[in-house]
Amino acid sequence: MRDDNVTNQNSPLDRFIAVIPAGGVGTRLWPLSRAAAPKFLHDLTGSGSTLLRATYDRLEPLAGKQVLVVTGTAHRTAVCSQLPELQDSDLVLESEPKDSGAAIGLAAAILHQRDPDTIMGSFAADHVISPDDLFQDTVREAIHTAAAGKIVTIGIKPTHPSTGFGYIRSGRNLAVPLAPNAQAVVEFVEKPSEEVAQEYVDSGDYVWNAGMFVAPVALMLKHLEANQPELFKGLLEIARAWDGPERDEVTARVWPTLPKIAIDYAVAEPAAAAGDVAVVPGLFRWDDVGDFASVGRLNSAKEVRDVTVLGEGARVFTENASGVVVSDTKRVIALIGIKDVVIVDTPDALLVTTKAHSQRVKAAVDALKASGDTDVL
Repeated sequence: MRDDNVTNQNSPLDRFIAVIPAGGVGTRLWPLSRAAAPKFLHDLTGSGSTLLRATYDRLEPLAGKQVLVVTGTAHRTAVCSQLPELQDSDLVLESEPKDSGAAIGLAAAILHQRDPDTIMGSFAADHVISPDDLFQDTVREAIHTAAAGKIVTIGIKPTHPSTGFGYIRSGRNLAVPLAPNAQAVVEFVEKPSEEVAQEYVDSGDYVWNAGMFVAPVALMLKHLEANQPELFKGLLEIARAWDGPERDEVTARVWPTLPKIAIDYAVAEPAAAAGDVAVVPGLFRWDDVGDFASVGRLNSAKEVRDVTVLGEGARVFTENASGVVVSDTKRVIALIGIKDVVIVDTPDALLVTTKAHSQRVKAAVDALKASGDTDVL
């Protein structure tokens, strides 16, 4: 249930509804993550909860049952199985992926049709965050900042000069009541070189862009209409039919015609240039589980002689070895005299690489797709 200790009748927190975009295959986690079973449907932390379930549970104290999930049609059964609380009207199904601009934009348009005063928060289904209370405190600040008329990003204080994330440069403090850490956003910066990333970290003016947004739906749609009028028009047509009998017909007709664009380009960056974007830095631990090296970090407590093992009933023998083993079979895996290895064993595909090369797994997926071996993707 929503945390009554932090809400009152006039609080912006009462207008908050969470949106969980559950898309993306996670190709760097192949062969565990696939088109039919993407990474958000897996327990990649050994916690007993899938990434999707953990995301929903993390948001429940803030939003109660007021949660929209945006996912692919193919994942409907799995998502409903993991989130039995979800109402049919709050499950937004994509017949084909259209990137985050359409996914988050449609959620905003549906919520605006229901209540134009809604403040929405968008949080990806495939991120690992802890501790939950720090995350929730940060989101509350973001909600209060959104109520002051801002699109709010939640930035992550960088722990190292990562070249794999985009950055946000923050400016002056906005002096928002109940949001002491809210700052103006000066600009969004694409993934930098390592040298530039180190400069960003040293300056203290930059945070990682984790792709989390909290905003009044009316303001989101205002910028979407100004910057992507074709996308806005299509999403509005779907949203107007969403809670009526024509939902399926209108969605099937309009969705395939929508342009593909990320929400950063469609809304966040142009809104920042207009002075409408703020950032609240988060001090919680955050990982987007982008590769199997991340899986190793997240499961270090489950090590067997320096080898992180994931998989129910995994049978692993190690001697003078280190790395990560993810097993979806009962096959015995023996590692002897090998360092920083990554082994992912599934019934129809085997991956062997190293932590240092774990980002290259996507290249294997692309090659398999090009060669027509789509049965294992």
